[in-house]
Amino acid sequence: MKTLYTTQATATGGRNGQVKSENGIVDLEVRMPKALGGSNDDFANPEMLFAAGYSACFDSALNLVIKKENIETGATTVSAKVSIGQNDNGGFGLEAELHANIPGVTIEVAQSLIEKAHEVCPYSNATRGNMPVKLTVSND
Repeated sequence: MKTLYTTQATATGGRNGQVKSENGIVDLEVRMPKALGGSNDDFANPEMLFAAGYSACFDSALNLVIKKENIETGATTVSAKVSIGQNDNGGFGLEAELHANIPGVTIEVAQSLIEKAHEVCPYSNATRGNMPVKLTVSND
């Protein structure tokens, strides 16, 4: 891989601590969500941060594909739902659902665009074969 950009973040205290990017833009308290035994859902957590990153990255990949295909669409949105659960080995795993809304095209064109974006997106490439990722699309 030819590296184009590198960044760094540091966590202190794990799921009940602090995460901070090297430039200080991201500087958040993280806490265990109630569903995992925490006491408060009013804080960020690793799955939330992953969902935010994946949705932003995937929307960029989607818009790159739309531009390369020279297709006219309305403004796109991508939502990422990230779940954590126990795997068969006693460890933990993630799964994701990505939903893209691509207005101004048929549902068939929208489906084709999301599938192509899934091949381009760095998060999709990193997770492929490592976690289930479900794709859905709408065009309203």
